[in-house]
Amino acid sequence: LSWCDSTMVGMSGSIPQRRRLSSGPRAHKPKQGGWEPCNSDFHGVDFLPDDLSEVPDETGMRVNKKYSCLPAEEKGIHIINIRAIEDIGYDQHESTLLNSLSKNPDADCKYGLYFRDGKRKVDYILVYHYKKSSAGRTLTRRALHNDAGARSTKQDPLPGKGVQTEMGESEPHADCHEDDKRFRREEYEGNLVEAGLELEHDEDTKIHGVGFVKIHAPWNVLCREAEFLKLKMPTKKMYQINQTHGLLKKINSVIQKITEPIQPKVAEHKPQTVKRLSYPFSREKQHLFDLSDRDSFFDSKTRSTIVYEILKRTTCTKAKYSMGITSLLANGVYSAAYPLHDLLCEEWASYGVFYKYQPIDLVRKYFGEKIGLYFAWLGVYTQMLIPASIVGIIVFLYGCATVDENIPSMEMCDQRNNITMCPLCDRTCSYWKMSSACATARASHLFDNPATVFFSVFMALWAATFMEHWKRKQMRLNYRWDLTGFEEEEAHPRAEYEAKVLEKSLRKEHKHKEKHRYFPEEAANKWRQRVKTVMAGVKLTDKEKLTWKDRFPAYLTNFVGIIFMVGLTFAIVFGVIIYRISTAAALAISATPSGRSSVRVTVTATAVIINLVVIIFLDEVYGCIARWLTQIEVPKTDKNFEERLIFKAFLLKFVNAYTPIFYVAFFKGRFVGRPGDYVYIFHSFRMEECAPGGCLMELCIQLSIIMLGKQLIQNNLFEIGIPKMKKFIRYMKLKRRLDYNLEPFSGLTPEYMEMIIQFGFVTLFVASFPLAPLFALLNNIIEIRLDAKKFVTELRRPVAVRAKDIGIWYNILRGIGKLAVIINAFVISFTSDFIPRLVYLYMYSENGTMHGFVNHTLSSFNVSDFQAGTAPNDPMELGYEVQICRYKDYREPPWSENKYDISKDFWAVLAARLAFVIVFQNLVMFMSDFVDWIIPDIPKDISQQIHKEKVLMVEVFMREEQGKLQMETWKDKDKKKGENCNNHSPRLSLSHSGSLSSCHSYPVDV
Repeated sequence: LSWCDSTMVGMSGSIPQRRRLSSGPRAHKPKQGGWEPCNSDFHGVDFLPDDLSEVPDETGMRVNKKYSCLPAEEKGIHIINIRAIEDIGYDQHESTLLNSLSKNPDADCKYGLYFRDGKRKVDYILVYHYKKSSAGRTLTRRALHNDAGARSTKQDPLPGKGVQTEMGESEPHADCHEDDKRFRREEYEGNLVEAGLELEHDEDTKIHGVGFVKIHAPWNVLCREAEFLKLKMPTKKMYQINQTHGLLKKINSVIQKITEPIQPKVAEHKPQTVKRLSYPFSREKQHLFDLSDRDSFFDSKTRSTIVYEILKRTTCTKAKYSMGITSLLANGVYSAAYPLHDLLCEEWASYGVFYKYQPIDLVRKYFGEKIGLYFAWLGVYTQMLIPASIVGIIVFLYGCATVDENIPSMEMCDQRNNITMCPLCDRTCSYWKMSSACATARASHLFDNPATVFFSVFMALWAATFMEHWKRKQMRLNYRWDLTGFEEEEAHPRAEYEAKVLEKSLRKEHKHKEKHRYFPEEAANKWRQRVKTVMAGVKLTDKEKLTWKDRFPAYLTNFVGIIFMVGLTFAIVFGVIIYRISTAAALAISATPSGRSSVRVTVTATAVIINLVVIIFLDEVYGCIARWLTQIEVPKTDKNFEERLIFKAFLLKFVNAYTPIFYVAFFKGRFVGRPGDYVYIFHSFRMEECAPGGCLMELCIQLSIIMLGKQLIQNNLFEIGIPKMKKFIRYMKLKRRLDYNLEPFSGLTPEYMEMIIQFGFVTLFVASFPLAPLFALLNNIIEIRLDAKKFVTELRRPVAVRAKDIGIWYNILRGIGKLAVIINAFVISFTSDFIPRLVYLYMYSENGTMHGFVNHTLSSFNVSDFQAGTAPNDPMELGYEVQICRYKDYREPPWSENKYDISKDFWAVLAARLAFVIVFQNLVMFMSDFVDWIIPDIPKDISQQIHKEKVLMVEVFMREEQGKLQMETWKDKDKKKGENCNNHSPRLSLSHSGSLSSCHSYPVDV
């Protein structure tokens, strides 16, 4: 970018002149080895004198007389149209300023990161769109601007409420709105200068129609705001961190040597033995802080945070409402506001260091505590997946090793057991041999074996341990990052909330005026009354609040919308069920035996793929709907907005991702009926039933495909592909590689949401898929570097936000951990055959083995009892006539008095299943709570260090107070001795010159 700008310019004609906003030297531009002043004659634009900034009175006069060209009747009450018109000739897309990470050391001006003088660093950037109008339209634009001002007093736009324009509006009217936005920017930037910030403009760039405002916070402003924000800064006092002794010290040293190759090579990650004492910054106590290097005392993250606080606090009040940066951004006065990137961490944002730990302290120093905590949590979660993956692999290998010793699967595969099964569908399906399902039965044993029960208990305890480990890690980070005494202050109201409150206030004011009509006042009093109205309007937003009555329509819309979306998800799952049933019946008509044998696999695989595509599509739709539902609620602060958005998005995405899995786990095959009395959907589709080996294998397939497909497609397509595509499109438009191409930061909600859904896959149905932790681990190793690279190179640098925890996400994680215990208990007891096997082994087995278990779980049916029109069309397909067929259920045989009624074995198995759920749930919950209780939330060494800091801080201030008292005592003594010396006679003074000199030498000694 060329930083030779039109900062100190004023449009000729009726447009008021812009005050000089930069306090630095006059802008120059390079020219073949030298520097020459910028040309002051630029398209009818005249530069103001260089010494304008040195005349504060004249400058202040210019600010106050900014609207002097407007008619007197509009002063003070004219409400500027604050929303950018969509058809002014330029796109209103958000943009980012160029930031070259590699600076040219030979250049006198460090482009991008510094002002033109090359000394003052750019702490923040404001971007706006403008339209350069020709001089010929100046008078017309002024006249139209005056007309628009008169019309705007009748119907005022509000913050967040755009001015809707029609296609037939003329171009001069758009110019009027351009002038309005420019006036708004001028006033706002003037207020920023009055707040102490230093600004530089740049409109003479190669990006047509885009202007930039560079903001620098000088030292005195940083000190003032740091004191207001109570930022903890390092003092000169250093103290020794308590080190472990004895056996623990040796263990720690061994661990450090082993993990040294996977530690990032950055200074911030090295173990520290000393720490600086931190204290909230105070200008009166600057002598306590280490100010040897003022340039690095406030890092870039802190500087951008301070500037952002000033931007939020500074208002633009040439209307009936005050507008901060949030309102100005929402209404198109500025198109973007962000700090610049100035770092590319090769030890973090690179796929080549996927095996290393993250430099979390460096991430926090650059992005702030909130994003630092996210990456720290993601790192802890990934580390904790390692033991879970190892145990899951062991459980899977145990199933592979014992598959040939599993008696039930051996009986199903035995060709000598001539077990004829009943048809899977009406008419078109015929009888089939159980041995044809041998492969499914053997595969089911890989995941349905006694080790899966142990693994479910282990994962429940793992979830509790993970939560406790994270709490301890969080406390360590709070201590390291000086957040132990941090308390979140009330945030600034959102622009949409202020607009809604203002709208309510103006509506009340209008009703009040309608009730109390008054006679027209004299012309002399009109101006005073209108000014009072304006000043009252500024404060209306502080008096009014939105009540539940104001939000009731939004609450009702939220309730109806969420119910509708949940119902839509259920309807889609029901549609997939219809697809499975109809496709199975259609494939069963196939004349080829191979086609009939692969019906179940084909139907299951295609149905899962359909579910996967629908889940990914609805995830994006539900994310947009959740944001819209939250916006119409108009939460007051960004924190309230984020919490409500998280709740809605998580609810909708949880239902979307897990509904198909819940159906297979708990509903499929439960409401089938029996041969001769099946349950039908729409009187034509027979409910599908589980395979002879149970539904657990199908649940495993469903879970694995959805989990892996969701991670791979969303990571590659939505997190990499789409941002790169947008970046490429913007690059093709601009033909320049700029940060202008980067995407705006949209918050951490999508990142957390992806990991929380994955955490649900790992814990909720882990009994059916022990390899889920392994696949999650492999995904997260890549996910950490992917997110790091995205934050550094694909996204605009976010504003650093202080936070001491991960917020509502911790409660969601705890809720999922508790729910996982209950779901795994039901999966083991109702979905798998673990409980029926135990019941058979201890109640019905004759020799104490599992021989005969398959026959015990099958009931008999007389084919003569088929309903008319449901019997197989080809009953001789197996080569013999079938009299009795078998089906999986606990029912009385056809030769019993109560044929086909539920047998007592069913009730025995049901009682055992319910008992297992109760015992498993309470036992695991107790063990989890015990782990939670036995592991302290705050590590002992951290609590000792925090206490030590408090003691040291008290000592520092006690010494300072004692020093002050001694200085005051010495000054009093010196003053008294000086008075005594002055009261001596001349003769006495001459004869006692030694004592006189001692009187004057005492202060020197002090």
